[in-house]
Amino acid sequence: MFIAKTQNNAVAAALIVLAAAFIAATTLMAKMLGLGTFGEPLHALQITHGRFLFAFIGLSCAAAFLRPKIMQPRWRLHISRTICGWGGVTCMFAAVAYIPLADATAISFLNPVFAMMLAIPLLGEKVGRVRWFAAVMALVGAFILLRPTPESFQPAALLALTAALVMGLELIFMKKLTGRESPFQILLLNNTLGLILSSAAVIAVWQMPSPAQWMILAALGICMAIAQTCFINAMARADASFVAPFSYATLIFAALYDMLFFNVIPDVVTWIGAAIIIAGAVLLALREARLKPQNPRPHTSA
Repeated sequence: MFIAKTQNNAVAAALIVLAAAFIAATTLMAKMLGLGTFGEPLHALQITHGRFLFAFIGLSCAAAFLRPKIMQPRWRLHISRTICGWGGVTCMFAAVAYIPLADATAISFLNPVFAMMLAIPLLGEKVGRVRWFAAVMALVGAFILLRPTPESFQPAALLALTAALVMGLELIFMKKLTGRESPFQILLLNNTLGLILSSAAVIAVWQMPSPAQWMILAALGICMAIAQTCFINAMARADASFVAPFSYATLIFAALYDMLFFNVIPDVVTWIGAAIIIAGAVLLALREARLKPQNPRPHTSA
């Protein structure tokens, strides 16, 4: 793992797009495992366990090489952040087994909107009219993606919405950790705690994966660790307001993967809803950048 010290917008943009490709790949693999493409379908709790298990192995190997010093961890924040990350990822993995990857990915972009709303009671922040307008815009896009008619409503989309809400809460805890601990320490502790939590939760639903499923679980965890590394290094090279819009490339990769592997082509409703959510999220990011020009750069979520 490396952390850049010099500003380079071009490299930052490339890294965040690369992270987006890997993040979309994790949801693709979760969908394969949840649908039983290579054996009996795996429960979302078991997929999440695999995500933390193999990410932990990868980060532990990096830690053995880098030998980082663990400096005064804020355990309550780490535990709270991990619980939210674990819950959000599990809901997301459950959702993608039933709805298109593009829909689930677009709905997940609501997490900064929910983080803004939660910051009002939890952090005492004041939200102006522009940020409320951006939030309402994004929520309208989510409403469109939910397709709230008896003929087209997708109940599983509520799982993606729940994932966005819980991950929005995770961002609140990340905000408190940002700048207080090193990026690698945050990643290592998150995945260590996540492995402990997911190992306890998976006992009730555990089943022996097939050899192919073991390989996919390993690839999922490693892809997530790589995505986190790319994300952190992108944030170290450029301002968050510059980097944030490039993260929405995840939607493009998710739609592409769904089309290539499951022959699912996003419809007009998906693109309209996604475009509105992204517009609202970008407006929110730009507004917060203006309000906090020296805001510390955030780190990746679970």
